[in-house]
Amino acid sequence: MTHPLTVQDTLAAGPAALATEAGHTPVAVNAGSEHPEPDAGMSTVEYAVGTVVAAAFAAVLYRIVTGDSIVAGLTSLVQSALNTGF
Repeated sequence: MTHPLTVQDTLAAGPAALATEAGHTPVAVNAGSEHPEPDAGMSTVEYAVGTVVAAAFAAVLYRIVTGDSIVAGLTSLVQSALNTGF
C-alpha cells in the first residue's frame, strides 16, 4: 500500500502527480502556464440553468395547448374530420 501524498509533495510535483496518485489520468496543463486548459463541456450550473429553462418552456407550452381556444379548435377540427363524407 502506498502512502498518500503530502501537501509539500503535491506542491512540488504538480497536479499530474496528484491525479496519478488518485488513480486518474494526469491533468493537461499548458507548458509555461499556471492555468489548466479551459473546459470543453458544460458545467453543472449550465445544466441546471438549461433544465430550469426547459421546464419553464414546457410549462408555457402546456398552458397554451390546454387553453380554451386550442381545445375548441382541435375539437372542431376532429368533428369536421369525422363528419366529412366520402
